[in-house]
Amino acid sequence: MTDLAPDAGYGKRNRKLKTALIQHKALTLEGLSERLFGLLFTGLVYPQIWEDPAVDMAAMQIRPEHHIVTIGSGGCNMLAYLSAAPERIDVVDLNPHHVALNRLKLAAFRHLPGHADIVRFLARHDLVSNVQAYDLFIAPKLDSDTRKYWNRRGLTGQRRIRVFGKNIYRTGLLGRFIGLGHLLARLHGVDPSELANARSMREQRQFFDERLAPLFDRPVIRWITSRKSSLFGLGIPPQQFDELASLSAEKSLAGVLRQRLEKLCCHFPLKENYFAWQAFARRYPLPHEGELPVYLQAGRHETIRNNAERVHVHHASFTELLAKKPAGSVDRYVLLDAQDWMNDRQLNDLWSEITRTSAEGAVVIFRTAAEDSILEGRVSQNLLGQWQYDADQSQALNLKDRSAIYGGFHIYRKAA
Repeated sequence: MTDLAPDAGYGKRNRKLKTALIQHKALTLEGLSERLFGLLFTGLVYPQIWEDPAVDMAAMQIRPEHHIVTIGSGGCNMLAYLSAAPERIDVVDLNPHHVALNRLKLAAFRHLPGHADIVRFLARHDLVSNVQAYDLFIAPKLDSDTRKYWNRRGLTGQRRIRVFGKNIYRTGLLGRFIGLGHLLARLHGVDPSELANARSMREQRQFFDERLAPLFDRPVIRWITSRKSSLFGLGIPPQQFDELASLSAEKSLAGVLRQRLEKLCCHFPLKENYFAWQAFARRYPLPHEGELPVYLQAGRHETIRNNAERVHVHHASFTELLAKKPAGSVDRYVLLDAQDWMNDRQLNDLWSEITRTSAEGAVVIFRTAAEDSILEGRVSQNLLGQWQYDADQSQALNLKDRSAIYGGFHIYRKAA
């Protein structure tokens, strides 16, 4: 027995060393994954938002005296809220590409001659006249930083603004991700753009069941959807991936993505869902095909144009901006899905500022990749106890979100 003791000790130490090496490898891969995700998000990510502003506005019930703080992203949400004529909107984004895009869209509303010009500039593609409209009406009115951004030339020698003469919605991280999804589907004999030919919800369901759903059983697609980096283009950071993958025994997102795609394809008439047009036709619908986003509808144009100066775009974080605001000065907060990316300290810092700056009757809305709110057990009860979670309306409005990307929509109201 004593002769075996040293070997047993070595074996125990070897097991500890092996375990430590495995843990180190996992941590290293996790760190690389986080850094890759961060690197990809330094460029333009979302040419348009993928949160349904109609749902946001139903939850917020915007009034003329309201002050709103929202994350910018592609800027469609900010413009939709502006159509309700609140007193002030502060837009924040840490991505300078999104800041420039938000400022450009605001300037387009202020300085293009009319509604038809706005639709051509922001909803139609392959129009060189859009670049000419920028040079004639918008560029002279832009602040110098934003004008420099859109006039900057890339490796091809073309100015950035040229994307508005092509199809800006095919650019950005998400636009390219959708393009790769189309390519992968076509390699399996399916053309996703054919969904645009559907003339009823029955035909939409038939196309999904017969053509799209079987793709998620293909081994290569199941393998791809088990890799974190493969879904960065959908805006799913590593921590979101882990939470969603935990719902599957295979640790793959194939089932989750199939479910979300089914909602996008089948739960709303195609004529009413411009998100489906962007995902499958990779463009907005023409007038005879379907509705445009809220902010591009003719009845909203004059209000947005007349109130564009009420919007202030900041290159800053949500918490950073709120720290500069007086107590009780904000009525509505729109966090998109940003909290899914935050650690506990960041969440508590954010909610400390939200609680301090919130006016009576304030409302906070946000989305999560998974179904449940992520705040319970992570945000201090001293803070969260001052808010009431509206579970019923959160669930009801989540079912109406046409973008179908997220698992949960959440509404918190300031407690009386």
